Amino acid sequence: MELAPTVLDWLKEQVAHARRRPVLAGLSAPQGAGKTTLVGKLVPLLAAHGVRAVALSIDDFYLRREEQVQLAAANPGNPYLEHRGYPGTHDVELGARTLTALLQGAEVELPRYDKTAHGGRGDRSPRGERVQGRFDVVLLEGWMLGFTPVPAVDPLLEVINQKLTAYEAWYRLIDVMVCLRAEDPRFVLRWRTEAEDKVRASGKPALSPAAIEDYVRRFLPAYEKYAATVASGRWSPERQLVFTLDVERSARPSPQPSPEGPEGRGGSSFNPA
Repeated sequence: MELAPTVLDWLKEQVAHARRRPVLAGLSAPQGAGKTTLVGKLVPLLAAHGVRAVALSIDDFYLRREEQVQLAAANPGNPYLEHRGYPGTHDVELGARTLTALLQGAEVELPRYDKTAHGGRGDRSPRGERVQGRFDVVLLEGWMLGFTPVPAVDPLLEVINQKLTAYEAWYRLIDVMVCLRAEDPRFVLRWRTEAEDKVRASGKPALSPAAIEDYVRRFLPAYEKYAATVASGRWSPERQLVFTLDVERSARPSPQPSPEGPEGRGGSSFNPA
């Protein structure tokens, strides 16, 4: 299945029936699954249909490098907080302020993160991208977008479990969600390696194969524990699109869960249908 046309049609329908704009659309998918590529296709496709869209990633809200180093030092021995990526390594307040400004149609500087800085460990870029005007769609993509705390986690993940609660500041703003799930979390290692190879081939600094494997294996417990929480009913079936990806990233529709949990922004009764 070609994802872009399917998601495009669905988003157009959501916007056409939305009671308010912009519609904040989340895209949750594993690392290397093609989130950025999909969003890069959707923005011009939406524009061609008269739908003004802007896109950003939760990666743009990563802590600055010096803040990440401080976080790791404050959690010695916890591999999940040693480098960027896991819940807790984002500036959640910055994300909430940025998203709120976009939804209000205010002029705002979108932060951008440079993953090639510090030998591939990354840092926030000194300057972001300034945008203004009211959009029809705000696209927010991320590997852990929609993850929520789960019981019975191991001690090292308990810290992550606690930090996930802060992300409600983002989730309550999201109107609709597109969720891509891997058939097997171990596919992520192959996908992430392929993505890093492309960075290296372009002449930019990239992680070594050993560093990539070490980096990705830190994320496998998160996929195993939290990935299913994205499509667990927070967004009702008409406001959520779920696909399962095989190892070649071919997508097939997944069953929708029964609706439960909060509705729309801040618990409102937003209903695009």
